Amino acid sequence: METDGGSSLLKSKSTGDQALIKKINTSIVLESVLTHAPLSRAQISTLTGLNKATVSNLVQDLIDNHLVLEVGIGESSGGRKPVILHFNKNAGYAIGIDLGVNYIHGILTDLEGNVLIDRQQKLKLRDRDHIFHELSAFIEGLIKQVPESPYGLIGIGVGVPGIVDDNGIILLAPNLKWHQIELRKKLEERFALPVTIDNEANAGALGELKYGAGRDIANQVYVSVGIGIGTGLILNKELYTGASGFSGELGHMSIEYNGKLCSCGNQGCWELYASEQALLEQAAPLGYESLEDLLAAAENSDEQVISLIKDAGAYLGAGIANIVNIFNPDLVIIGNRMVRAQKWLQEAVEESVAKRALPLHRERLKVQFAELQEQSAVRGAAYAAINKFFIKIKSE
Repeated sequence: METDGGSSLLKSKSTGDQALIKKINTSIVLESVLTHAPLSRAQISTLTGLNKATVSNLVQDLIDNHLVLEVGIGESSGGRKPVILHFNKNAGYAIGIDLGVNYIHGILTDLEGNVLIDRQQKLKLRDRDHIFHELSAFIEGLIKQVPESPYGLIGIGVGVPGIVDDNGIILLAPNLKWHQIELRKKLEERFALPVTIDNEANAGALGELKYGAGRDIANQVYVSVGIGIGTGLILNKELYTGASGFSGELGHMSIEYNGKLCSCGNQGCWELYASEQALLEQAAPLGYESLEDLLAAAENSDEQVISLIKDAGAYLGAGIANIVNIFNPDLVIIGNRMVRAQKWLQEAVEESVAKRALPLHRERLKVQFAELQEQSAVRGAAYAAINKFFIKIKSE
């Protein structure tokens, strides 16, 4: 009896080990296809070090699970022509949301992050119940556009203008006057789908790292300039979130010691002088009420408006110089709604950075506006949902 029992335990352990090894190898093969496709089974074997028979079996599993497609015949290197493999980007779809203080921006993407639908909507009220109602209706509108696919809608990623914890709770969003909002829980209950919630600037940083100006750049800072200012920090190609997950609130660093009072409770915060809201406040005596109005006036050569935009650019550059002196990044990317004013901002930003950042820190530095323009955060939010899906798939 003891021998039989011992054999059963050994067999169980062996079976468990084999299942774990298969799971790990499947993850390796899928990652190879995601990273290097189009490629053949033989190329996967060479890249991974797995033997050809193992690769062939694992690829077949991925084909059966609709994640990999055979798309044609490649060139022969002497033997039988190889079958070329692609990742099936249409196996499922993701939604990315940028929830701003005065807007909702959302996209529907395939599993490679390609944008299929892009929509925006203005928000007139900041009441949390109103915004949740508007956000839910907005997401429902995107869900109705999801094509038929094996996995359907795999998740929703949301970037928000505030401090978010690991449970998707918005701890503080000063410009919305929100505290302790369980947004992930509310959205998961509403839509019965996996939801990721992060700071909007972190989402923007991920978007530019994965799809935009930050590709293949190790150390970079994404500066989101909207109603407020947020920053996403990429260190060694990874999003840096700090000890408690709250890094990046550089919009609230003081640049004026006895400056204006900020909604965060501090004085002289950077965003009070360089954000969209700061620009609108400066332009209010001129009769302008929106960024769109200001940009139209600037296009019509309104020198007063152009001067105000350049002043905001000088302050923006001053804050960026502080960031450069602290982090010594390879790249600083300016994103969100104020990218629309690049034509008038850029020179002022560059002059301010050149004046204030340490010379050695400027040697390799590039400062540029977001390649994805206003899509940085929504693309990053969708990527977070897609990445969560892949982690789940690889662990099954």
